[in-house]
Amino acid sequence: MGRPPHSAAVVSTFGPLRDAVMPRLAGRGRPDHVALTFDDGPDHLSTPRFLDFLDARGLRATFFLLGPMPARSPGPAKETAAAGHEIAVHGWHHRPLLLRGPRAADDDLARARDAVADVTGRPPVLFRPPYGVMSTAAVMSTAAHLVCRRLGLTPVLWTCWGEDWRRRATPQSVEHTLLTDLRGGGTVLLHDSDCTSTTGSWRTTLTALPRILDTCQERGWQVGPLREHGLPGLPRG
Repeated sequence: MGRPPHSAAVVSTFGPLRDAVMPRLAGRGRPDHVALTFDDGPDHLSTPRFLDFLDARGLRATFFLLGPMPARSPGPAKETAAAGHEIAVHGWHHRPLLLRGPRAADDDLARARDAVADVTGRPPVLFRPPYGVMSTAAVMSTAAHLVCRRLGLTPVLWTCWGEDWRRRATPQSVEHTLLTDLRGGGTVLLHDSDCTSTTGSWRTTLTALPRILDTCQERGWQVGPLREHGLPGLPRG
């Protein structure tokens, strides 16, 4: 996801307050479950590797797709949906919504939603804003939320990430960073594509995944998509 300084401050400053007063936006679900989510795909080189790994584990996840990716290469998106994973939308342009006007934000989300629906055959219902700029600070300006409501999209962020987009990230650093903040009911943010990250970073993520999932199992947490996470106001899968 690659975090510019201005948006990183928004997320980190308001994260605890967001988790407490807006659990659905934060991705806070039932305490015996962890939601596994991936951003920025699908990519024809990397996403099939994640699908194979998850299939071998008997797990499903939520994939937040960037609109141009399935539009350019629809195969991986179709495979992800056919494998039973939850398909969500990450916008079209990977730019913070707060830096764009209401009309541009509406066009961006509608274009991405329609592209994902055309490829997968089903309109997405969940949305993750690029850089997470839909935290408490963003609520003060409700344009993005109004756009989501009009398009039938529910925004969901995350409670912990592995910072797997960083140039110096290693499987060990991704695992440590993510597990330090992970609690039951949390939503994990990782990336199955390096289109907005350091080249090849998806390999780091894929290498870190087994230990992350093993730790969830050791702690007695089920792992699955957001539709099974028990988010307030959303139907269970």
